[in-house]
Amino acid sequence: MNRVRRGLTPRTLRGRLSLTALTAAALLMTVLTVVFNAVMERHLGQQADDELLSRAAAVATTVDTRGPRVRVLETGHDELLDANVWIYAGGRLLEGPPAGSSAPQRPPSAAPGSSAPAPGNPLTAPGNPLTAAADRLAAQGLRTCSTVRGERHRSVRLCSDIVTGGRTTATVVTALDLAPYRGSADSMLLGSLVLDALMLACTYALTHLMVGRALRPVRDMTEQATRWSAVGSAQRFGTVRRPAELARLGASFDALLDRIRAVLRHEQQLTGELSHELRTPLARIVAELDWWCARPRSTAETRATHEVIAEAAHSMRAICDTLLDAARDTTQSPATAPGTAEVGPSLRRLTELQVTAGGVEIRVETQGAPLTAGVTANILERIVSPLLANALRHAEKTVTVRVRPASGAVRIDVEDDGPGVPKTFAADLFQPGRRADPDDGHDGAGLGLSLARRLARAAGGDVVHDADHTPGARFTVTLPTG
Repeated sequence: MNRVRRGLTPRTLRGRLSLTALTAAALLMTVLTVVFNAVMERHLGQQADDELLSRAAAVATTVDTRGPRVRVLETGHDELLDANVWIYAGGRLLEGPPAGSSAPQRPPSAAPGSSAPAPGNPLTAPGNPLTAAADRLAAQGLRTCSTVRGERHRSVRLCSDIVTGGRTTATVVTALDLAPYRGSADSMLLGSLVLDALMLACTYALTHLMVGRALRPVRDMTEQATRWSAVGSAQRFGTVRRPAELARLGASFDALLDRIRAVLRHEQQLTGELSHELRTPLARIVAELDWWCARPRSTAETRATHEVIAEAAHSMRAICDTLLDAARDTTQSPATAPGTAEVGPSLRRLTELQVTAGGVEIRVETQGAPLTAGVTANILERIVSPLLANALRHAEKTVTVRVRPASGAVRIDVEDDGPGVPKTFAADLFQPGRRADPDDGHDGAGLGLSLARRLARAAGGDVVHDADHTPGARFTVTLPTG
């Protein structure tokens, strides 16, 4: 049953609204049709009663009740009045409808005023249903009406009227075939049904058209939102004035588009960061392969090359795991301390893997007891590695990495003796994809500093630039202790 119901239900909102409007219109028209036809049938019945009583009043003018006996006065062309008319004196039938003739039937010896039904008249026969009904109405002695089944199962309406004003009382009963009235009622019922069908068809067509026009903005907004979401566009619906319902829909679309754009930006950022971080170990692998292929190598040199390549590959895997874990943490749950790492040994291992040029020296200085940071060694390396790479790129002779405790945290300063950060670029220093000098010959993407700050903040720390430090540049990493 549920499957059949689902199969009959339209799948589109337009079809469902049209079907709902059609159902409501059908119920309303059904009620109106029933009420209209009931009122019209009652009105036709009242018309039939009025005609019967009018005929009875006309026939009453031919009945004389002033004497001791009721007399029926004969008038010219009274056959129209005598058709389907019974006249009673008390409960005794004086005159009945003619049988196959246009005048009332009386015995030849009957005198005016004492007429009697003609013998053999089927309308006045005791077993005739109309005569029996007329006898009952006359016996009641009231002005009333009744409906009976006549010949050929036709409905016949009878009404009785009392004639008074003299010494005696008479009752006039008139009958009327209701077939014409029934025909009129049936014609009106058929007409109303045809009109209802036309109205329902027009209602469905107009509703289908109007709902389609009303839903057109929704369809356009949906298609536009689909196009915008595919490219992460910054366009939104909130800037256009719309009706309240469409404005709420536009606000929902805008919020959804903002989330989609944030996801796309996150994916682009993650892709860029992976590319940025994998560039260095990949360059080491390429350099080692080029060096190894330049001329024949000894077994020891080949083993050393294999070790460098293995170390670079391990570093690449660690970079991928670290960045993916960090991205998963920021999208699914608040960041928590992922582990611990000894700062001094991690930084020394990191500096050993750096490729220096131009005689730049790297110094690692630690103060106090060995410190432990509240992050894993991989996270620590990913935070410090971009700072160290930038320092090596811009330093003239020396890069210094200092480690010291600071109020329940671990502070790492990365300093170089280069030209420093231009003041005009200081505000955009940590913006993804921004570089102070895109034409400096370096193929970096400007993602290292933003990645370092994002990872540090995800672990509860931070990365800042010390604008007052001279000469050169100083970046400070603050991490919670482990």
